[in-house]
Amino acid sequence: MADFFTTTYPGIAMLILGQVLLIVVPLLLALAFLMYADRKIWAAVMMRRGPNVVGIYGLMQSFADFLKYIVKEVVIPAGADRAVFLLAPLVSLVMALIAWAVIPFNDGWVLSDINVAILYVFAVSSLEVYGVIMGGWASNSKYPFLGSLRSAAQMISYEVSIGLIIIGVILSTGSMNFTDIVHAQDGGYGLFSWYWLPHFPMLFLFFISALAETNRPPFDLPEAESELVAGYQVEYSSTPFLLFMIGELVAVVLMCALVSLLFFGGWLSPIPGLPDGILWMVGKMLFVFFMFSMVKAITPRYRYDQLMRLGWKVFLPMSLFWVVFVAFAARFDWFWGTFARWTTGG
Repeated sequence: MADFFTTTYPGIAMLILGQVLLIVVPLLLALAFLMYADRKIWAAVMMRRGPNVVGIYGLMQSFADFLKYIVKEVVIPAGADRAVFLLAPLVSLVMALIAWAVIPFNDGWVLSDINVAILYVFAVSSLEVYGVIMGGWASNSKYPFLGSLRSAAQMISYEVSIGLIIIGVILSTGSMNFTDIVHAQDGGYGLFSWYWLPHFPMLFLFFISALAETNRPPFDLPEAESELVAGYQVEYSSTPFLLFMIGELVAVVLMCALVSLLFFGGWLSPIPGLPDGILWMVGKMLFVFFMFSMVKAITPRYRYDQLMRLGWKVFLPMSLFWVVFVAFAARFDWFWGTFARWTTGG
């Protein structure tokens, strides 16, 4: 049996499929409870109860909503391009899921530990724009088409600042491998490692850019009901709409994982003396997701011109300056060498 799983093509395929399911199934199950937590956080901020009827404390509400979407009738507009109309939500979901192939949850717990992991994630996340554009164009209606154009412009705009911030991380660590980046943050002093403090200013820019990249409030302009009748999703119903929603949630959780890996040390313990492990990684992701939910609950929506101005006139110059600064700091051993010697006692 061991030879079958290591030497035959069916065995290798089954092994890969099992590893993929080991990531995808817990991720999709976690989405249901994250959506429940999202709604509970909004309710607490607004002094409401939130979901509390379906299941104990309303824990089954998300599953009931998913079931509702599945059993509804799939309505396709008469003038729509049927093939592209149905392909668009699949593209959105698949692109969001395959990015998790290079995300490590612990030391060695990764499906594909490649040396260009950051480049892979950035390329795959950029392709998610096509699902939105295809959905808006295939609907054969001006409102979803306008919504898809606004969404594409928004996602592309903030991918620029995200990419520049990630370049700063690559320059300071010397690697595009997530495992190496996490190990580079292990200074032995928990949160006070040499890596965490210098990159702290860019954490805020990355967090806000991630909100805009995933169309989360206050940057949910492609889905602004008062302006564009729910944007590029307006003609979708039932399962296709559910696939769009799941794809967006998977992208949000992916951004939580990236923040944890790039800035918070991933699975490394922030408290000296406590062992590292996957629980730290999950805990940091939950903290970032909590911050995502709090921003949605307390922040008013931006106008589209404010969104574009923030991305191109504020975040782009700041992140570009940061790349230049980090390049000089890495070249002349200003900042990082000082912090490294301080935290290691050298």
